[in-house]
Amino acid sequence: MDFALDDTQTEIAALAAKVLGDFRSPGGDPPQRAVEGGPWRALASAGLLALALPPELEGDGLGVAEVAQVLTEVGRAAAPVPAYAALALGILPIESLGTPAQRAELLPPVAAGEALLTAALNEPSAPLVAEPAATARAGDGKWLLSGVKTAVPYAAEATRILTPVTTAHGSAVYLVDPHADGVTLVPTPTSSGTPEYTVRLDDVAVEETDLLFDRGAVAALHRFALAGALALGDGLLAGALALTVKHVGERTQFGRPLSAFQAVAGQIADVYVAARTVHLAVTSAVWRLASGLDADADLDVAAYWFASRAPEALATCHHLHGGVGVDETYPLHRYSSAVKDLGRTLGGAAHRLGRLGERVAG
Repeated sequence: MDFALDDTQTEIAALAAKVLGDFRSPGGDPPQRAVEGGPWRALASAGLLALALPPELEGDGLGVAEVAQVLTEVGRAAAPVPAYAALALGILPIESLGTPAQRAELLPPVAAGEALLTAALNEPSAPLVAEPAATARAGDGKWLLSGVKTAVPYAAEATRILTPVTTAHGSAVYLVDPHADGVTLVPTPTSSGTPEYTVRLDDVAVEETDLLFDRGAVAALHRFALAGALALGDGLLAGALALTVKHVGERTQFGRPLSAFQAVAGQIADVYVAARTVHLAVTSAVWRLASGLDADADLDVAAYWFASRAPEALATCHHLHGGVGVDETYPLHRYSSAVKDLGRTLGGAAHRLGRLGERVAG
């Protein structure tokens, strides 16, 4: 197997890095918020949000491997843009599972940076739940959805929420309007400040045309969500490492750069090993998914490595920065807070280890 990026993927990564780099000041201030003229619209103008759209919708017809390059660069810059929700939770699953009408209606506005999509994957005490407690039942010619979803990013800002539910015939994914009757959105706090909500569904009426027609839609949605989260996390860890290496190489103490001290060099080496381990695991998982191979085990392994190693690595980065590492005008906090949120989205290290144990036992 060859994990090297091809020419297209290399160009996508370089373009995304340039676009996001244009919104960072020399002093390391955070990128502008996702507003008119900001990095989100710049990514859209560069065509980076349309990579996975089919050619008939003026997209490039590419897939998860190319989208992962964009998400990795977003993570590397710790850019406050809704790339994970829009791309991994919206565009990729709808392009793969949706009908032509669903794709034509929902995807072009997101690719233009004018709309968002997201997904409700978690339920109380059940991250990325395979058998949702939320249900759908038939009623008056429609389907009525009820249940509670937690940690839904950008729910209020999205045009549709991809919502896994359990029906009389198994699991399914419906497209829910977050402003429909019966939907209650409760804002919940995040470390990074990213908008997130608990979504309560009380007999929310949806049409048959709101169903993503695929028997394995929930599992496929989870694969895209994991691959996207891990690509973003890979970039976050790499970006934090680069920032810390730069700091310890420039900051002097007793007339020597901090990197010259053996204790500091050892700790940077630990962060490097963590970053490279996560990168290899994520690259393998994304490669298998993009190649049409069974990627579930690789995704679970990569999710465990990230959830278990990334928080510890970021703590080391903060330690090596000293007081400047907790200054809100310095960018390190954007990386550590995003890693905390992403680890929570994945369910944490213990949950991911439990998933691996179930896989081995089963």
